[in-house]
Amino acid sequence: MTERDSGLDPQAATLLAEFESGIAPPSSTLSVETGRALIDDLFAVETPEPVGEVADLGIQGPNGPIPVRVYAPEGEGPVPVFVFFHGGGWIRGSLDAYDGLCRLLTNEADCVVVSVDYRRAPEHPFPAGLEDCYRATEWAAANAADLGGDPDRVAVGGDSAGGNLAAAVALAARDRDGPDLDGQVLVYPVVNPPSVRWFDSYDDYGTGYFLEMDGVEWYLEQYLRGPAELGNAYAFPLRARSLADLPPATVLTAGFDPLADEGAAYADRLGADGIAVEHRHYDAQIHGFCSLYERIDEGRAALGYVADRVAGIGGRG
Repeated sequence: MTERDSGLDPQAATLLAEFESGIAPPSSTLSVETGRALIDDLFAVETPEPVGEVADLGIQGPNGPIPVRVYAPEGEGPVPVFVFFHGGGWIRGSLDAYDGLCRLLTNEADCVVVSVDYRRAPEHPFPAGLEDCYRATEWAAANAADLGGDPDRVAVGGDSAGGNLAAAVALAARDRDGPDLDGQVLVYPVVNPPSVRWFDSYDDYGTGYFLEMDGVEWYLEQYLRGPAELGNAYAFPLRARSLADLPPATVLTAGFDPLADEGAAYADRLGADGIAVEHRHYDAQIHGFCSLYERIDEGRAALGYVADRVAGIGGRG
């Protein structure tokens, strides 16, 4: 471990060393299909937890059916409903890659999790995935009781690109007079276009720590249709003029993550605009550590924290 890596979690350091040896390079040079398969394999959980019930459904979306996977805990409801959007740079990630994580949250938060298989770039650039996520959120809120959930305790969340989508869905729900959301959980979210505002963490942790800035830029090239979208708040929520009247937020950031500073900036903006926000920073961690919870103990602990936040979502009375 170099001086630059001082403070890095030893388990994360071991994993990064494996990546450098070619076991699982998260490279932007991979083809779309190869990259998808690699992330599915990397995030797959060896021993998924049993839950009360799992159902794969298709709901009507803006451009055809949207696959969703609904996880229900054991016992009687109503329980909170957590609509979850996976990460993967809007290109990678899948229901299967996040199956273990969603099962864990279902049990630990005692909630219904609705995991959304939104359309991915580059085949479907912005705003296709966002519109799928928004429609799935509308559906989950409208059908919460039928799912065993509480219509007055509905939240959205996701990690990385999924955190971006969760923040954007919360904005859209406010702007479109959509579902009344009771929380948003943003795990190392993407909220800012680096070409517009450059943060120090891009320089400090932009190479060598799983997510790299050349990868971020490649993801954005695939996701966006053109430079005009750099100012679109639904693409980059930090660009929103106001974050007032949004649901309470939980924001997680990681110390060795190029996205750390923009996530912190978004938490600060939420607080400045009067939103109740809890920002939990994991100094020793890399981007993606929650999905790697079988290899990184602090990822498991962070998911426990997320579960506590989801379980504590309050009704609107």
